[in-house]
Order: sequence, then structure tokens, then C-alpha cells
Amino acid sequence: MSQPLTLRTETGDEDLDLPELELRIRKGEVSPQSLVRFPAVTGESFVPACELEIFRALQEPKRAHFARAFSLGRFPWITSALIFANLAAYLLSIRGGPLDIDGMVRFGGKAGPLVTDLGEVWRLLTANFLHRDALHVGLNMFVFLIVGGALENAYRALDYVFLLLFSGLATMTVSLFLSDAVSVGASGMVYGCLGGVVVFGLKYRSILPSRYRRVMGEAAIPTVLGLLLIGVTSPGVDNWAHLGGLWAGIFCALFLRPKLLADAPRAWWSPALRALPSLAAVFCVAFGDGVFAGWLPLMREVRDDGFGISMPVPRDWQRRANRLGQLAYSNGLPGVGRASFYAAAVEAGEPADVASQAARFIEEGLLPTALGPEVLQVTASPLEPTRVAERDALLVQARLQEPFGATRLLAYFVPRGQLVYQLVFRYPEDFPRYARVVDQMVAGARFVEPRAVRQARARALLFPNASWSMGQLGEVLRRQGEPFAAAEALRPAVRADPSNPALRRELALALLQSGETDEACAAARAAVLYAPGDPSSLEVEARCELQRGNLRAALSIVLRARQLAPADRRLQEAEAKLRAALGAER
Repeated sequence: MSQPLTLRTETGDEDLDLPELELRIRKGEVSPQSLVRFPAVTGESFVPACELEIFRALQEPKRAHFARAFSLGRFPWITSALIFANLAAYLLSIRGGPLDIDGMVRFGGKAGPLVTDLGEVWRLLTANFLHRDALHVGLNMFVFLIVGGALENAYRALDYVFLLLFSGLATMTVSLFLSDAVSVGASGMVYGCLGGVVVFGLKYRSILPSRYRRVMGEAAIPTVLGLLLIGVTSPGVDNWAHLGGLWAGIFCALFLRPKLLADAPRAWWSPALRALPSLAAVFCVAFGDGVFAGWLPLMREVRDDGFGISMPVPRDWQRRANRLGQLAYSNGLPGVGRASFYAAAVEAGEPADVASQAARFIEEGLLPTALGPEVLQVTASPLEPTRVAERDALLVQARLQEPFGATRLLAYFVPRGQLVYQLVFRYPEDFPRYARVVDQMVAGARFVEPRAVRQARARALLFPNASWSMGQLGEVLRRQGEPFAAAEALRPAVRADPSNPALRRELALALLQSGETDEACAAARAAVLYAPGDPSSLEVEARCELQRGNLRAALSIVLRARQLAPADRRLQEAEAKLRAALGAER
């Protein structure tokens, strides 16, 4: 057992052992002039504590001063200013009614796609000053006044501001990556302060005055757990954001020193140096749209094997159902801020008439009833020639008026064999930077080999000498706009089955599209020879004559085909066009 010591106090002498004396010295409860009897050193005499080596080794004036001077009674000016800013932002945001999701997006809420697509990093800060309703802002500000005021009294002003800024940004950053919801609220800063209070109370428990020791540290943990439980059991709460703010506050408080224990500034620029991290964070947030916009959005490649198209889309966009297209993606925002893309492939005859498909889209697809119940008015511009995936294309631009604002629509029409691809983009006019995203997507569009072609190639490899497998491959290739490859597949198919008029007809069409008119006409005549009563073979022969410039011969063949199939609409249209061409020649 340690040798007993005697400490003389105002209430009398106290007998202590050595560890107890050391603890009291560390806590600052033993002043330099306190009388101490240490028999091993002083014998039976009392000497001032400052003469003992153990006192000089353990006594820390700052900690002693902290234990005597720490108080939470000073008015929290910074916390009060932030509460005022939150209340002012709330009153401003509800002037037009309750703050719905569209309002959150307009006033600067955390909307993931607008950050990751357009680089609007400032939303990670402004979202901390917005609240959904009076209960939301009231509860947050009440807790913030208590815990924020405590930390403002505990830390230097610049350190406290950094903890708030770090917690608020960490809150929205965690929410950005782990939650798709549009998030608002100062709860991230509140949880950051709660985490800071817990760390502060535990870290400086030994020197905290007893009246504060009961409310900081362990005593704050049940409050944190209770608030987290309320968040988990309440609908519409971004709990990932709360956890992000809590851990940010804990992490930050581990490295901060209380103002009563901090060293005095060594130079006039020391406060500026401590303010540098906060200023750097504010700079990155305020000017992030200019700094990061050139690198955003990060794209991923999506591919549809059904009709053979590959498109880059922003990584956070998700596939959505869309009745206007087989391939559809959206940034997930409703109303304001919503951007989307869909693609469709339409059978458009031989050859594909892109202008007719674009005109039909304007007449039928741009009606308000076809675009959705919220579209009030549509204004379309004339067709514009353009290029997509190294192909000539047409562009339709339109402006859609909706209750929440105007939306831009861009529709590209790209021919490929017998198909016309429709690539349609929509984005809000309030976010014009989405035009750059659309340009990136269009520039990255690629036509790839569809599933039907791969399957036909596989059959041709399995049955290389079968006319039917080579014929199917040739037909699929021709329909996909690859007439040269189609002709190469169809020639051996015709040699293997020379009496098959369908194969000869397909070969004639592939050769016509390749510009091999003489060989095409020979194949067409052979098809008619083997099937004189087939209107489809006669139609191909008429096309050969038309490509040679023999309009009357072409009309004569079409009239023969019409006698065999009087109800065929394509033949009716062909006859009308030929008669109009002959009339124009006269």
C-alpha cells in the first residue's frame, strides 16, 4: 500500500495515498500554496505543494484553469445567427405554400442527379438551411440551440464553425451516395454537434466541473440514440444523412482542443491558418459547378441487344418504364429537375423514310395527350438535318409547358436499313446544363450488332451449306442496313436453291441497295420467272426498272402486281407515286 500523505485544506487535514494526490493535482484541485506533508520527503513538516517535485511534474496550469473556469453560460452568438438564418430560409421557402419536393429542388435541396450530373456541389451546403415544415425546423433548431450552444462555449469560434461546416457537408455527401431522396434540413449539423458533445464530455471528463460532467459525455449518448430511433421509425427521414453528420462530428471533435486548453496564437496569421480548411471547403462548394462540371457526369454504357444500340448514360440514371420507347432511363427526379431519355426502333419500309417518321412524330407524338397529363402546351421547331453515329439524321426540337415550368425535348431520327431509330431526350429548361449531357450522350451513341443478326450468324455457322440458314442471314443483314454483307450471304443461298423465288427476291433487294443494278435486275427477273404470280417479286422487278429510270416499265409491272393483289397498300402507293412522276415529266 502507498505511504499515506496529508493535505491541509480549509476544512481540515485529509489523509490521501499517492495515486489520490496525483489525481487531485491533475484535476487542478491542489494549488501551488496548498500545504502537504509527505513523510518520505518532508518528514513531519508541511511544505507548499509547489516545492514537491511530484507537483511540478503533474501540475498543468491550463487544466487547472479549465477545471475552474469552464462554463456554458456565455451567449452563443454563432449558433443564434445560424438559427436565425435557418428560420429566415424557412419563411422565404414557404411563401408559395408548403415546401414539396419541387420546392426543395428549386431552393437548393440535395438532389443527387443535379450534383453528379451538373456539378451543383453548392447544394450540399444550402440543403442544410432548408426544412420541410414547422415541426422539422422547430425540432432541429431547439436541439441545435442546446448542443450547438454548448460546443460554441467549449471550442474556439473558428474550430466550432469548422465542425459545423464539416458535419453539414459530410451529412449531405453521405446522403448523396447512399440515398436517392431529395434531402433538406440542419439535422446533419445537429447530429454533428451531438457527436462533438459526446466526445468532448468523454475526453475531458476528468477535469470537467461536476455540474457539466453530468450532462456531457455518457449522459448525451441516450439522447443521441433516442433521436436516431425517432428517425428510424419515422417515414421520410434520411437516416444515412443523420449517421453521416454524427460520425463527422465525432471525428472532428477527436482532433479539436477546447478554447481553455488551446495555446495562444504564435503569430498574427495563426487564426487565418486555422480558418483555411473552412475557407477551402466553402470555396469548393461555392465554385464546384465550375471546377467539377467539366468532369461530370460520369457515364456508363448501356446496350440493348434487341434492336442493337449502345448509349452512354449518367451513372446514377436508372432504367424506367416508358410507353414511348423500349429503352428508357431517367435521373429519378419528379417534376422540377427531371431529365430522361428513351429510344425506340420503328419499321419504316424499304428504304426507311426518315422524314415521314419525324413528321408523324410531330403530328402524333408531340400532342399533349401523348406526352403526359401534365403537359399543357407544345411548341415544335422545324426539322433540322444532323448526324448521329456517323449517319445522316433529322432532329426535332420542342418546348413543353408544364405546371412546374418548361421542358426541352430533343428527338433524333436515325435510319438503319428498314428501321428508323428514335432517340428522345427531355430535360427542364431551368437546368440548361443538361443540354451538354444530351450532347455527350448523342456523341457516344453507337449502333451495334443486334441479337437477331448474331443468332442468324450462329445458324449459318452451324449449317453452312443450307440455303435457308444463309438466306435468313442475308435477309436479317439487309433489314439492318448492311446490303453488301447481305448479298455475300444470299449468293451461295441462291446457288444452293436456285428455284427459290424468295431467295432471289432478297438477293435482288440487297443488290439494289448496294448499287449493283444489273445483277439485281437479273435476280429479280429470275424470281418472277420462278413465281410469275407473286406480287412481291413483281414489285422488286418494278424497283429495278425504276432504278434504271424506266418509269413506264416500272408502272406497267406495278399494274400487273396490283391485279394479283388489289388491296396491297404498298402497291397502291407505288402506283400513285409513279403516275405522279410521269405526270411531272409531261
